[in-house]
Order: sequence, then structure tokens, then C-alpha cells
Amino acid sequence: MANLIWSIDWMDTSTQTINGFSEVVVTAGWRCTGTDNSTGKDHTTSNYGAVSFVKPPVGDPNFVPYADLTLQIVLDWCWSSGVNKTEVEASATQALANLANPPVVQPKLPWAA
Repeated sequence: MANLIWSIDWMDTSTQTINGFSEVVVTAGWRCTGTDNSTGKDHTTSNYGAVSFVKPPVGDPNFVPYADLTLQIVLDWCWSSGVNKTEVEASATQALANLANPPVVQPKLPWAA
């Protein structure tokens, strides 16, 4: 059975004040790592990317200061900013299935000694 773990590898923040807010996260690097050992072998796959975020509007009551951010908050931002969680997880799950049961193999040539 596949185990999928989402993480944030890095975040870029603005060095300038944006609409009255400091340390605004402008970009984040996300990763979805899949592991599976149901066949007796350990298989791992990783999908990753980066996503940019919309700058907060002036007086945004939902702004979260950098020090108060959690993994879940930033992942939710990623998913609401164009990272398709369902597609990424499906891709990771399929990659694990292909590692466990390769759809294409390269057998020894029949005429080779």
C-alpha cells in the first residue's frame, strides 16, 4: 500500500514590505514523496515543483505572519494556487505501481549467449 507524504522544501520571502506586511512568502517548493514495500521491496518516488503565491491585499485579515506558518497552511496555499493534489498523488501512486510491476521490461536477447 502506498504511503504519500507532502512536504515543503523551501520558501522564498520578500525582503520588502508588501501592502503593509513583512516576510511575505512569494514562492514555495513542494514535494510529494511516495513509498511502498507491499511487494517485499522498498520503492520510493517523488514528485516536486514550485508555486508562486498572490500578494496579500492591503489589510488582509487572513494574513499569517511567517513565524506562525505551519506545514498545513503552506500546503493549502499550494493546492489553492494551482498544484493539483489529486493529480500529483495519482502520479506518485502510478509511479510506485510501475516500480513494483514494470509495464515494460528489457529481457536478454533471445540469440545472445
